[in-house]
Amino acid sequence: MISHICLGTNRFEDALAFYSAVLPPLGWKERWVDRDNGNAGWEPEAGGRPLFFIGRPFDGHAADAGNGQMTALLASSRAAVDAFYDACLANGGSDEGGPGLRPHYHPDYYGAYVRDPDGNKLCACCHQAE
Repeated sequence: MISHICLGTNRFEDALAFYSAVLPPLGWKERWVDRDNGNAGWEPEAGGRPLFFIGRPFDGHAADAGNGQMTALLASSRAAVDAFYDACLANGGSDEGGPGLRPHYHPDYYGAYVRDPDGNKLCACCHQAE
């Protein structure tokens, strides 16, 4: 259903370090890094799509995180959510809601919410009972 997700960054090297640390716990591997053009991408461990990439905006204007926008990434386990959250905080991210059950979504929803170094809101979530 989704081909790719792109998040803008004004601080490419900081964003690259952040995502290089936080995506592997969710099963994503680096696909490319283009420092000259300020973009990088990751793909699922098995390859293919969807792609997740970061970059300087194509129009040359400053990146803006946007109000009400969030990218939610599926985790294979609650432990993966925890690892994602810990990696985020250890690599320049900020807390928006620590790991835990959110039964108001559904009884098994386990998620964590953070902001990346550019202010983009992210979630990692697991929908399975453990």
